Amino acid sequence: MARPLHWSDVHALAQALEEAHPEADVLHVRFTDLHRWVSELDGFVDDPKKSNEKILEAIQMAWLDERD
Repeated sequence: MARPLHWSDVHALAQALEEAHPEADVLHVRFTDLHRWVSELDGFVDDPKKSNEKILEAIQMAWLDERD
């Protein structure tokens, strides 16, 4: 089993999101949807309430980098 994922695992979360949602338009994903998708990832164990806009934006940018 892969190691547990937390909000601070920005790059690992971006990789997991790319695998789970390859069709998503990364720049147009609402933060509410991004938050839900991260919370629903297999292996995500962090408290969903510990997220904020800065963390979600960092995940979004890392996900965009995954596409390049």
